[in-house]
Amino acid sequence: MSRLHSFIGVLTFLSMLLLGCQEKNVLNERIFEIIESDSGKVQSQKLHPIVERMNALKIPGVSIAIIDDFKINNLIALGESDSLNSVTKNTIFQAASVSKYVTAIIVHQLISQGLLDLDTDVNQYLKSWKVPKNDFNQDTPITLRLLLSHQSGLPSTNFDFDKTQGVPTLAQILNADSPAINEPAIPIAIPGSRWSYSNIGYALIQQILEDVTAKSFQQIAKETLFVPLQMSSSTFQYPLPPNFENTEAKPHDKFGQLKPPQLELPAKAQGGLLTTPRDLGKLTIEIMKAYHNDSKIFSKETALRLIHNERKLPFTFYYQKAYMGLGVLLIGENKNIAFLHNGYNSPGSVCIVIGFPEVGKGAVIAANSANGEQLYLEIIATLAHNLNWPNGQFFKQ
Repeated sequence: MSRLHSFIGVLTFLSMLLLGCQEKNVLNERIFEIIESDSGKVQSQKLHPIVERMNALKIPGVSIAIIDDFKINNLIALGESDSLNSVTKNTIFQAASVSKYVTAIIVHQLISQGLLDLDTDVNQYLKSWKVPKNDFNQDTPITLRLLLSHQSGLPSTNFDFDKTQGVPTLAQILNADSPAINEPAIPIAIPGSRWSYSNIGYALIQQILEDVTAKSFQQIAKETLFVPLQMSSSTFQYPLPPNFENTEAKPHDKFGQLKPPQLELPAKAQGGLLTTPRDLGKLTIEIMKAYHNDSKIFSKETALRLIHNERKLPFTFYYQKAYMGLGVLLIGENKNIAFLHNGYNSPGSVCIVIGFPEVGKGAVIAANSANGEQLYLEIIATLAHNLNWPNGQFFKQ
């Protein structure tokens, strides 16, 4: 990123604050300085202007929604979305695997409506495709509880396809039929016997939702979440609809080079959401309100199901014990509990959501760079320190 564009990014941010927006500015100028870390592991004594860190990490653009007291109190938009456009509060980023968080909330809403059940064999819901039976699932069926918590026994597989043969259908992806290039949605372990992150498990959830409702996944998301929450900058459609023209943050690799997006596949539930941190902030606030039985959109039961502790994870999340909920990761306990989901899409887009439901604090951060994880860890550490979060200092000196 050039110094000129960095300067323009700062001017854009300052102009946003001077012109004002619905979100109240509650942070002092220290938000411009963030804590530096060594690859997100060890916190240094150094504070740097955020634009300086973006330059050092070759990150073209970043957008941040900061949540405090169940409100979005700051929107920060810096840098470039592509070679021609600056990032604004309306710039749409790839949410990557944060899409799973949104998908899970849709599932919980349909459960609340009586259309789905957590512990029913998913083959009872599937019409256009069925999970094949083998030695692993002959006596132990796959359920939505197991799919949402990555305990289904399905493979972890990423998705690709033979570009010379056209784009595969969702059924071809689940079957691993040409032109799809991935492992099929067939159990490779007994459902419920282990935790193993599974992208194709969420593609299967998409098929369940479409079969149960007889609607496209985009239409389901729109009716269930986007319209009720006024998430007007969110979509699972790609290429983007005409009303989103020139609002897309294009991915960049670790060298800062612009790369074409890779969102052609019809499998969307695992990583196909395009949205803004502001929209994801609205969703996260409403889930935290529901936790306190104070939401007009979600029931308290929906929030409690989402953050129900299903099992301890077989790894630490940035040196903290982590647990799996029904669609989110969990860290901390009791009043310090946080739910979160992060994501990375090749060739270079990252996103993270973190919320502290007891106190109504949190953040959503998106960057159009393969190097974005280190930046969002530094931003989260800074926010945790400056805004007195119960947790979030993922690395310390």
